[in-house]
Amino acid sequence: MLYHLFEYLESAYTFPGERLYQYISFRSAMAIIFSLGISTIYGKRIINYLLKKQVGESVRDLGLEGQSEKAGTPTMGGIIIIIATLIPVLLFAKLDNIYVILLIVTTLWMGAIGFLDDYIKTFRKDKEGLKGIFKVIGQVGLGVIVGATIYFHPDITIKENPQVPATASPTEMISSADNPELEDVSKEEKSTKTTIPFVKNNEFDYASLISWINPEWSQYAWLIFIPIVIFIVTAVSNGANLTDGIDGLAAGTSAIIVLTLGIFAWVSGNIVFSDYLNVMYIPRTGEMTIYISAFAGALVGFLWYNTFPAQVFMGDTGSLTIGGIIAVLALATRKELLIPILCGVFLIENLSVVMQVGWFKYTRKKYGEGRRVFLMSPLHHHFQKAGFHESKIVVRFWIIGIFLAIVTIVTLKIR
Repeated sequence: MLYHLFEYLESAYTFPGERLYQYISFRSAMAIIFSLGISTIYGKRIINYLLKKQVGESVRDLGLEGQSEKAGTPTMGGIIIIIATLIPVLLFAKLDNIYVILLIVTTLWMGAIGFLDDYIKTFRKDKEGLKGIFKVIGQVGLGVIVGATIYFHPDITIKENPQVPATASPTEMISSADNPELEDVSKEEKSTKTTIPFVKNNEFDYASLISWINPEWSQYAWLIFIPIVIFIVTAVSNGANLTDGIDGLAAGTSAIIVLTLGIFAWVSGNIVFSDYLNVMYIPRTGEMTIYISAFAGALVGFLWYNTFPAQVFMGDTGSLTIGGIIAVLALATRKELLIPILCGVFLIENLSVVMQVGWFKYTRKKYGEGRRVFLMSPLHHHFQKAGFHESKIVVRFWIIGIFLAIVTIVTLKIR
């Protein structure tokens, strides 16, 4: 809103400092400051309100140390993350940017699904919450919206060989992502290209999956692209949901992932940086930096109350929203094939559950008695059962997340 207000003031009046709001770097800084302030200062008020409404966590007895003490801890804390993200975005982002619109829709959509699940668990006293089939339908619905928007919307494009005008000064070139008046002269094009890690000339076109059968079928690439988007959105949101099992794990790990995607968004939206690093240039993605800054600030602020011992849990309201946003950010920056590396913690948590359930069912059918791969799944509970303290598990998972983020960034230079 403020962006559009100051844009009007600049065009209509001579207003001191109005051009400051044209710069992504300034608006990103303001967004993270506001989100940190909202999540830390007003987060406590939201927690007190949840306590007043008796929105407490009903803890199942899994035989884990310190588990019983968590009963009654307020849940639905994901509301803090959502509010602390959306308010700065509405204030500082360019609201007619298609990527920002898509991220806002994702936040509200997944937040609504998670909120409904938490509401059923808390107020209806149904520990199962929202039926799994309805969660999947919601995730698939969002996947269709995201996939169709990325594929068909005219503003979502790439530029193969971007060129900065020869008249641009060095300062303008470096700040090209900040300067909306500086446009390169190359042509934008619709494309389903994405990035493959650890491969020379690491670009892959989804359309090639169908055009190799018949080149004329490339116009139907959406039949492949949209199902892939649905799978990514569903997998990442479920991965974030499974990771949310001990204090600070999901929020801290997600903050690392989001900040890494922020680097990708900044580089991909900058003509000079994308050319220097040989990264796909994607016009208008720089504006996502404001959203990412607000989201990262909200996650870090939420950690103030969510680290051990947690004063609030994010619930599905937070975890499903986080997963959906991360998936859309990866898709928008054309880095979704880096998810297995960047979101490696989510992946291993997902795999641990699949392995545990699959092996248990197989051995029960074959031997008449179910056997387990881990002491308990998801993986963080295995380490709890092994005697590790929650804080040690969380910090070590964060360290792994940082390592995976560095590896992901390094892949940008591998050609």
